[in-house]
Amino acid sequence: MNKKIIILGAGISGLATAHWLKKAGFEIHILESKDEPGGSMETISKDGYTIDFGPNSGLETTPLISQLAEEVGIKSEMIYANEEANKRYIFKNDELHPLPTSPPAFIKTKLFSAKAKLRVMGEPFIGKSDDGYYQSIAQFVERRLGKEFLDYAIDPFVSGVFAGDPEKLSVKSAFPKLYRLEEVYGGLIKGMIKGAKERKQRNEESKQSARMFSFINGMQSFPQAIADKLGNVIEYNSSVNSIEKVLEGYKISYSVDGITKETTADIVLSTLPVFKAAEYFSSFENKFNEHADKIFYPPVLVLYLGYKREQIKRDLDGFGFLIPSKMKKNFLGAIWSSTIFPNRAPEDYCAFTLFVGGARKPNLFDEDINTIINRSIKEFSEIMNTQGEPVLIEYKKWHKAIPQYNLGYIEHENYFNEFELNFPGIFLSGNYRGGISVGDCVKNSELAANKIINFAS
Repeated sequence: MNKKIIILGAGISGLATAHWLKKAGFEIHILESKDEPGGSMETISKDGYTIDFGPNSGLETTPLISQLAEEVGIKSEMIYANEEANKRYIFKNDELHPLPTSPPAFIKTKLFSAKAKLRVMGEPFIGKSDDGYYQSIAQFVERRLGKEFLDYAIDPFVSGVFAGDPEKLSVKSAFPKLYRLEEVYGGLIKGMIKGAKERKQRNEESKQSARMFSFINGMQSFPQAIADKLGNVIEYNSSVNSIEKVLEGYKISYSVDGITKETTADIVLSTLPVFKAAEYFSSFENKFNEHADKIFYPPVLVLYLGYKREQIKRDLDGFGFLIPSKMKKNFLGAIWSSTIFPNRAPEDYCAFTLFVGGARKPNLFDEDINTIINRSIKEFSEIMNTQGEPVLIEYKKWHKAIPQYNLGYIEHENYFNEFELNFPGIFLSGNYRGGISVGDCVKNSELAANKIINFAS
């Protein structure tokens, strides 16, 4: 176990992998450009509000999440979503419609026409596609469930999760479990029934049934607890200058507060966003840069609003709402943050998180930020029937938010596998490989750790 491992990035992917590796007895050194852990998990507290500017929650799709929380001493702070958060709304024709979650609710809903409902019920009779790898989620859903279901269920969902465009996202790469239902079982409804047995055997939960979790003081508590448990192995404010192959492994040059340092490692694990990783690994092989350039990260504005409860003239009885692109609004949807989890707003106040931009608006930040904010608040106020202005406005600009697993992404996935084979001791991880969710990142952290352990043994 005398192998030295350098990990680039102290987000959830890097920290969770470091935790498993340290448990296995490896020497770890983490370089992080920011002055705190968490990566895109960023939480602030202000005036009694707990504000998540990155992921606001996770789905407990793997037992590794609970295990990791237990091992780093934060399990007691783990909280689960209020049951009311199970209700999700879709905005259509100036009205919020609850998304149906049962057959009776689906039959009664006004969200879909009678024709659309019949089309969905015919899904078990639709055959398999011959072109799964190069099929968008829009093509897949329209073929299996119809155009109306795509427009008013999947389109807003894709915007809410990926901030993406369903016409461009690959069903195989972005939604592998959905694709697998057709590939293995021949259809979605058949697959959901039969696949439940498989998940039970693997001790996994589907994203539909997994419990939503956070932490009493916000999501950044999770990476912070892992970092605290790891001890003095993270070097913050570290700017990597270069990585090069040397006889004894890999030499990393980096700067901390203007001072240049060098270190050598047997193994380098990069959990940086792929566009950042390309700055270092393109010198190994220019093809890396070619692939990284083709992976789109759209801009997203996270807008957090606080109101007095009396200003909101409707029940806050759900997770929030999503907006189909057909509705032509300027934001993607809103989460009713203080309904979902406690400690998100002071007593008698409520809090909302709005998401603006995404793949629908690739040039979002070309416009004045105050114009964007004011327009979004105006539209939100009209939808929610609010009275008066918000008492708190906070925001975060993500110029490159979420990697888009667009059509042809399989070529990038194959290339990154090839790159690791060509340069033994270099490992690539993060949310551009294996899924973007918190659950995906934690699950993949164990896979990355096991690959490194096998390589080192």
